Amino acid sequence: MGEQLGKKGATLPRIFTTNWFRKGDDGKFVWPGFGENMRVLKWMIDRIEGKASGTEHMAGVTPSYADLHWEGLDFSTAQFDAVASIDNQAWREELGLHQALFDTLAHNLPKALVDTKAAWAAKL
Repeated sequence: MGEQLGKKGATLPRIFTTNWFRKGDDGKFVWPGFGENMRVLKWMIDRIEGKASGTEHMAGVTPSYADLHWEGLDFSTAQFDAVASIDNQAWREELGLHQALFDTLAHNLPKALVDTKAAWAAKL
């Protein structure tokens, strides 16, 4: 659908995803809480406006620690890395779980989804 809209000159929305609920080894949430989400949302808006950078990874772009504003919050680089890191083995396992669904939907599955899954697997 995005490709078709793009050909018609439509401005496509930017898509962002977050995982505010990642837990550390201690079983507690790593992200400091709901009230701190604006730090990441600000980065998203800055990305849309071309004012912020990030780090490329298998699924897109992630802000680096330096890309976010930390004023008033004691949140270390190590804590941020625990939130933003990509666990390649966990993603390999996740993509393996997706295969059964892809097999079930194969008759109507858009090739772009198959290609995206293969590209992610190759990056891992």
